[in-house]
Amino acid sequence: MEELFAGTSGKSSFIASGNPAQSEAVFELLKTDATSRARRGRVTTTRGVIETPVFMPVGTQASVKALDNRELEEMGTQIILGNTYHLNLRPGMDIMEQAGGLHRFMNWDKPILTDSGGFQVYSLARIRKVKEHGVEFRSHLDGSKLFLGPKESMEIQRIIGSDIAMLFDECPPHGCSPEEATDAVNRTIRWAAECAEQPRADGQQYFGIVQGGADPALRERCARELVAMDFDGYAIGGVSVGEPEPEMMKAVELAEPHLPAEKARYAMGLGTPAQMVELIARGVDMFDCVLPTRVARNGTAYTYDGAFNIKGGAVKDSFDPIEEGCECFTCRHHTRAYVRHLLNVNEILGLRLVSIHNSHLYLRLMADIRSHLDAGTYGEFRAEFIARYQPSSKVLAQRAAAG
Repeated sequence: MEELFAGTSGKSSFIASGNPAQSEAVFELLKTDATSRARRGRVTTTRGVIETPVFMPVGTQASVKALDNRELEEMGTQIILGNTYHLNLRPGMDIMEQAGGLHRFMNWDKPILTDSGGFQVYSLARIRKVKEHGVEFRSHLDGSKLFLGPKESMEIQRIIGSDIAMLFDECPPHGCSPEEATDAVNRTIRWAAECAEQPRADGQQYFGIVQGGADPALRERCARELVAMDFDGYAIGGVSVGEPEPEMMKAVELAEPHLPAEKARYAMGLGTPAQMVELIARGVDMFDCVLPTRVARNGTAYTYDGAFNIKGGAVKDSFDPIEEGCECFTCRHHTRAYVRHLLNVNEILGLRLVSIHNSHLYLRLMADIRSHLDAGTYGEFRAEFIARYQPSSKVLAQRAAAG
């Protein structure tokens, strides 16, 4: 392998070797909603069962920002994410291999999903060159030359030992030319076939990623060709890459009909609470997003009524919890006024308390949705939630512009 993960020996006991074998069926469709395409399901991994729909907190660098494992478990986290690109740079695969994989390294015994590094093809556009067999990077840390392709990505994920490994893909930016979108789909399909040939960690599942932007023909072609390769699950990629919300919804709607009902469906990098409610109605089972902890660091709190900035003066003498009825640690023990004070004097505890609340809310929302799907009342829940939830001014403007 090239410089990106030089020095790995591939000898950890948890790593399988040889040709990969397709995993047994891992998704069970339990129930469908009568009013939408929403689904109630279950993903089985070697480290546990994941009830869907599910939200997966993002642990980019072997940590969900501002939260520890005990807090994640207490709020009902079923699965977290790790980032292939960042973990490979730091701590590096030598350390990861010596530790026995990511689960042991961070002492997390539940499932982990790792992205492929393909998103960095999009997010690090200024310091990378896309080539036919992968992507050449300049490290965002020290500028050193790196290379990441299908073989390298799957090898890194094999050493990490994730339960679900995403295939290496190319994520084109919003507004790219039709030619660029077509090239990205061609590479994604070709790279998926290369990924399928790589060895896996024991019990590791492979999920393909459907690209194609807002082009119906490209989305259909990419989905059909990936489905023909019979992966364990499928993600809808190339969303939340700068496009307005209506186009994001359209991209999911274009891909979903071409994905098999018997496999899990994952919308990558999404979204706000209201967006997830709507995307579940469009047939999505799995979500991840950095928003709960990212906006918490700026003092934004999510509630079932929408988001608000807790640093504002309007709550300086509010001795209510962030959200009435919320059972998270923050809402059970602290007031808005106290949390606002901590944030405004730059106490670390402030951003931790908002991160706990936001993450708990995302997980509680998924649990509520699963309960309503079980009871056959998701349609009513969806209508009530959307009527109650106040979107941001940016989202409202995008909806108005879309007509």
